[in-house]
Order: sequence, then C-alpha cells, then structure tokens
Amino acid sequence: MYDFANSGYTTVVITAVFNAFFVAAVAASAPWATFAWTAALSVSYLAVLLSAPVVGAWADAHAAKKRLLLVATIGCVVFTGLLFLVSPGAVLLAICLIVLSNFFFATGENLIAAFLTELADAKAMGRVSGWGWAFGYLGGLVSLAISLAYITWAQEQGHTAAEFVPVTMLITAVVFALAATPTFMFLKERATPQPATGSAWARVLQTVHHAREFRDLRRFLICILFYQAGIMAVIALAAIYAQEAMKFTSTQTIVLVLVVNITAAVGAFSFGYLQDAIGHIRSMMLVLIGWIVMIALAYLAEGAQTFWVAANLAGLCMGSSQAAGRAIVGYLSPPARTAEFFGLWGLAVKAASIFGPLTYGAVTWIFAGNHRLGILAVGAYFVVGLILLSGIDVERGRRVALDTA
Repeated sequence: MYDFANSGYTTVVITAVFNAFFVAAVAASAPWATFAWTAALSVSYLAVLLSAPVVGAWADAHAAKKRLLLVATIGCVVFTGLLFLVSPGAVLLAICLIVLSNFFFATGENLIAAFLTELADAKAMGRVSGWGWAFGYLGGLVSLAISLAYITWAQEQGHTAAEFVPVTMLITAVVFALAATPTFMFLKERATPQPATGSAWARVLQTVHHAREFRDLRRFLICILFYQAGIMAVIALAAIYAQEAMKFTSTQTIVLVLVVNITAAVGAFSFGYLQDAIGHIRSMMLVLIGWIVMIALAYLAEGAQTFWVAANLAGLCMGSSQAAGRAIVGYLSPPARTAEFFGLWGLAVKAASIFGPLTYGAVTWIFAGNHRLGILAVGAYFVVGLILLSGIDVERGRRVALDTA
C-alpha cells in the first residue's frame, strides 16, 4: 500500500504533469528551464544522499523505521499540497517546494524499502519486491487518471494550465495521504533495537571501513550509481522530452504515461518471478540491455509510433530494474543492518539522481534545447552499468552478509 501511495508523487509531479508545467509555464520555456528543473531535483537528492545512511543507521539502532516513515510521509504530503500555490513566474517558490517534497519522498522510499527483508525470505525477495513495485505503478496510474479526468473537465470549461495543474497537486497529496494510511495502521515494526556502538555517523563510517568485506554489494552499488542515473533522467524528463522533442500535447503526454505505468506494473510483477527463477545477475543484464535499446529507439524516433514503442519498453524495463535492484540489495545486506544498508542503496540511487538528470539538462542547455542529444547522453550510463554488473557473485555476497553481525 505504501508503494501504491507514494508512486502518485513521482508519476504526477516528477514524471507527467508538474515537470512539463514548470518548464513551459512557470519558467516560460526559458533556455535554462530544463536545467533549473534538473538542478532542483539534484539539490533534493544531494540532501538525501547526505542524510540517508545516518537515517538508516539511527532507524536500526532504535527500531524506528515506521516512526521515521511517518515523518517523511507527512513532509511529502504537505509540501506536495503546497505546490498548489505555484503560478507562472513563481520559479523560486516552485524550486523550494520541489526540493522539500522530493527530499521527504526519497527519504520515505529508503525507509519503506528496508522493510523488505522482514516481509520476505531470501528466495522470495525478487517476487515480493516486484509485487510492491507493480502495485506502486498502479497507484501512480490511479493518481494520474484522477488528475487526467479533472484536467479534461477543466479544459472543457476553458481553464488554462495555470489553473488546473495546481489542483492536480492537491489531488496527488490527498491520494498519497489516504493510500498510505493502511501502512501505519497495519504494518508492524519487527526489528529490535540494536546495541549502540556510537553515533549514527560512527556506525555508517564503520560500514564504509569494512566495505571490503562486502565487495559484491559494493560493486553492485557502484553499478546502481550508473544505471540509475539513466533511469532517473528518464523519470524526471519523460514529459519534457515528449512535449519538446516529439511535440506531444499535455493530454497526449498524460495518456502516454498512463499506458507506460501499466507496462511498468507488468514488468515489475512478472520480472520478480523471472529474477527468482534465472538469478539476480542474468535478469539484471536483460533489463540493462532493454534500456540501451529503448534509448536508441527514442533517439531515432521521428513519429509518434516509434516513440510509443520506446516509451513502453522503458516502462517494462523501469518496473523490472527497480524491483530487481531492491531485491539484490536486500539479498546482499546483513539481516541486522538492513535499514543501514538500504540507506547506502538510497545514497547510490540519490547520487545517480543528481548527475543523471543534470547531464540531460546541461546537454540541452549547451546545445540549444537539443533533447535528442540529451537522451543519448544519459544512455551511456546504462552501458557503463552493464559493464560493472559483470563480476558480481551474489551467492558469495550473500554468504558474507549472513556471516556479518
């Protein structure tokens, strides 16, 4: 249910509606608009990058994942709702609210992921993670469908984007709050407090110091750093690319994202089973190859049909890669320190979230709004990720994790 709840934020705010509204209306399609959007996201991810390992270590020490998750949820809901106040020209307000809402969203994402090892054994992590991501994409679908219904009605009444987009921010915040409620009513904190061996920072530094003992996990986190950079660029800039490079209308873009959410749910749900069946590394290699093909199709697309194929391939790969990555980190993490190691996972993902979208934004700024070069540039990150994936032995990494207190 939490995956269902928080996915509305990424789908409506980051992927489909507010990002394009920021570039086209709030920043009036200025040459720096796309870069400003990616810079705002990067600032929020930098804040998460610095705080995630400490938050995770503190959550483990106090068995407080659920309490911290509640704080992160309230923060994201409140600042998403406040996006209602953003109007054309209010660039600074929009940037501040995006930084804050995305910070709380990403922090909550790390904390909910740390519950995975309490809910699934080693043999089922792939499929359980897949169930969560699949249900999450359905949640994004619900928020976006409600928003689309409202936008369609508002356009029939003659309302402009400056009038109806802020209302979709309220819709997203309300759906998030309602759908997350069952998590706080029924999810149990099964962890027990861990004996404190110093401050949270000391524990994180101890993990870093002993990183050589987790060489497979360490290599996979570096792999995540690169392929996730490409994924985050696609998520943050999908609607912008569709409207600026492919000349889609707002409604066409939202419909596209709706369909892509369905394919992403299918990918996440089915790929979890495939991952458990053929192994973590083989399945991840298939996903990264799919991403590379998708980038090539999007770059070469001249008409809507080819772009639709590329977008749906991205959906399948997105659901699969997110589920697979989370499961691999859970598989390679010491059972007593899952929140801390998922904090490191969050650190890798958020670091990727900084330079992935920024790469796209910088290329479009330098090359006078050439979005095709932007998408091609971030595609290189998937190639590097595929190279790094080789040499990882997940069974060796699992044995080390189980032998670690």
